[in-house]
Amino acid sequence: MTGITNQFKLAIAQANPTVGAVEKNIAKARDMRSQAAAMGADLIAFPELYVAGYPPEDLVLKPAFQAACMAAVEELARETADGGPAVLIGTPWRERDALYNSYCMLDEGRITAIRHKVELPNYGVFDEKRVFQQGPMPGPVNFRGIRLGVPICEDIWEEEVCETLAETGAEFLISPNGSPYWTDKHDVRMNVAVARVVESELPLVYVNQFGGQDELIFDGSSFALHADRSLAFQMPAFTEEVALTVWSRESGDWRCVEGPSAQLSGNDELTWQACVAGLRDYVGKNGFPGVVLGLSGGIDSAICAAIAVDALGADKVHCVMMPYRYTSEESLKDAADCAHALGVPYDIVPIADPVEGFSASLKDLFKGREPDVTEENIQSRARGTILMAISNKFGHMVVTTGNKSEVSVGYATLYGDMNGGFNPIKDLYKTEVFRLAAWRNEHKPDGCLGPEGVVIPPNIITKPPTAELRENQKDQDSLPEYDVLDAILTRLVEDESAVHDIVAEGFDEATVKKVERLLYIAEYKRRQAAPGVKISRRNFGRDRRYPIVNAFRDPGTPIPEFPVETERLYRYEGE
Repeated sequence: MTGITNQFKLAIAQANPTVGAVEKNIAKARDMRSQAAAMGADLIAFPELYVAGYPPEDLVLKPAFQAACMAAVEELARETADGGPAVLIGTPWRERDALYNSYCMLDEGRITAIRHKVELPNYGVFDEKRVFQQGPMPGPVNFRGIRLGVPICEDIWEEEVCETLAETGAEFLISPNGSPYWTDKHDVRMNVAVARVVESELPLVYVNQFGGQDELIFDGSSFALHADRSLAFQMPAFTEEVALTVWSRESGDWRCVEGPSAQLSGNDELTWQACVAGLRDYVGKNGFPGVVLGLSGGIDSAICAAIAVDALGADKVHCVMMPYRYTSEESLKDAADCAHALGVPYDIVPIADPVEGFSASLKDLFKGREPDVTEENIQSRARGTILMAISNKFGHMVVTTGNKSEVSVGYATLYGDMNGGFNPIKDLYKTEVFRLAAWRNEHKPDGCLGPEGVVIPPNIITKPPTAELRENQKDQDSLPEYDVLDAILTRLVEDESAVHDIVAEGFDEATVKKVERLLYIAEYKRRQAAPGVKISRRNFGRDRRYPIVNAFRDPGTPIPEFPVETERLYRYEGE
């Protein structure tokens, strides 16, 4: 195409890269480009930092890795001499002593343009200022008669970059992203995109990554807006695919005349798909042949087993019941029924011998002391040791099953039920676990490998939860009712609400202070917990980072307004 172009075909690569797998990522890019060529595309756009995988964290500081990424881009650029689609692709790029988060145009056998990310996010799960330098304010990229602006991810979350692109002649915005999922994230992205379109009066294409990387899960959900803010196209969530979009210039404005029109699912389905995709990619990208987990007859292990089967298939999920004297017949039946419903390999390994062996070894040392939580934890640690032994022998990764409510208040045993390589429900409160378990019994999302129908026996969902570490034990012996606990935790963790404000909403002050204390003192456990899929606005690990040694407790009194006079005094003394 030469001169003024009034139509072009843009392929969107909603791709799932693997961090560090440069050759594999480039091979996938090559395959996706071939798909785009078969569709008749002029250009294919990949997500942010696709070549490296996102986020590369400190790996990107390694000179050999930088060199491998840049060499791979140059190799792919040479392949565009075949007359097929041009390529927009994200990569780390070094220029002298500066390392950038960059987006490259590959066409006619060479790299025809490079643009560097300007706005580097440094909040929540992002810390790009740690590894990248800020790029200069960009101008458009010339592509076969079209002036394309390529603001990179965070560049559209502030005004300046898109305004500059519009002022310097861009007629179209293509934004590559590594935007992780959390509940309601699509609405947040859409609001940001609308704001940039209103300001620039340009159409905007939002290209997002798909797939799991450690605790982050990327949902794809790529979309575009016309200059009048109407939806141009929408790709599905939690799929890897290449989609063709056809754009036509009408009265000077670009309009999408052909493209996907997916309907995004509700939050429960998206959350389930996030948990499934996060576990699938963690297991697959790390090369595990399958997973093993303890199936206790309780809700948490049952939902983790269901997620694992949906992610990997029943033949790759090994469930083990490890009963002791406090394990009820009800739990034995529920665990067996759940394993049968899911179709997984299932074994029973009693723990009486190891537990009583530990007790015998400690008998003299513990002489004169009454049994307490120590003996309860020995049971949990015996189970953890058995699961790790199975993992060592057969190579399967242990799935750990603690929910966010338990992780928050430390209702879990280090080196016991906290053992494991990954936790698919780490960021789900107990009330969410109950709701999603009931939801999965009525729905099977696309792409899930488990069976249709009831996969978690209803009795598991309705019976009172218990760890079964002593006679007649119930979770609520130690904790508030879960609807109360989760409401308080949401305010303390997600919202950082003050105790006084939570109490003002009608919660009991003693209960709020107890939960706050448990939350703080459990930090050392959370530091040793397995990674798990981020679902909420603020998960433990990448988002909420509290000190382990922490003597602060909210006194529960109203926070006084800062006096204007004092504010001035502090400011002047600081100067």
